Amino acid sequence: MTDAAVAELADRLAIQDLIARYPLAVDGREWDALDDLFTPDARIDFSAFGGPVGDLASTKTFLKETLVGFRRTQHMMGLPAITLGGDRATARTSCNNPMVIDNADGSVGVWLIGLWYDDEFARTPDGWRFTARVQERCYFVTGLKDAPA
Repeated sequence: MTDAAVAELADRLAIQDLIARYPLAVDGREWDALDDLFTPDARIDFSAFGGPVGDLASTKTFLKETLVGFRRTQHMMGLPAITLGGDRATARTSCNNPMVIDNADGSVGVWLIGLWYDDEFARTPDGWRFTARVQERCYFVTGLKDAPA
């Protein structure tokens, strides 16, 4: 295998790891872990589901304030389609995100959200980082009830 092929595989694995660490941070409510995934000036667009368009700081505030209402979330990421271009890259990744919530009637509900993430990345001195993330809506289902254990 050539050095160029090895370097490309290393880049792809680093970007896949970056994409995989996003749900660990969000679902684990480890907001400051996002600082290691995004550049400080990253543009993040969550408007597809009524969220903000802004920078990392405003996105972290939005996530902290809105996800507190959910017992659990689970961002299940699909395999990303990555396009490399030197020190820049893009990827499109599907995501299914069930979210568990306490309903007003005392029951436990589940929201099912399906989306794609369209991402841009840059190689930085600290490794690959998100420079942009945009959600594209696929579906949003509410009214489901969680079955007792």
